[in-house]
Amino acid sequence: MDTGTAAYLIRHALGQVLLISAPILLISLLVGLVVSIVQAAFSVQEQTLSFVPKILAVLVVVIIFGAWMFGSMEQFALEVFRLIPRMVK
Repeated sequence: MDTGTAAYLIRHALGQVLLISAPILLISLLVGLVVSIVQAAFSVQEQTLSFVPKILAVLVVVIIFGAWMFGSMEQFALEVFRLIPRMVK
């Protein structure tokens, strides 16, 4: 395997990680921000209050985007498997 192929695989893998994790991270960030604003507005000091809405929001996102995430990971894995003969030479 040459350095160009390795660099391509690393760059593509990092891009896949960012693409797949983006919906979960963004929804978690937005839910956490909303819960924090509500806590500040009502002077609630409980730090663990934001975990339940975040977990539920992430679960909903995984249910909605799960098939797309799995398909994207599957396409990347198939591409890596197709590159194996070129890497062995």
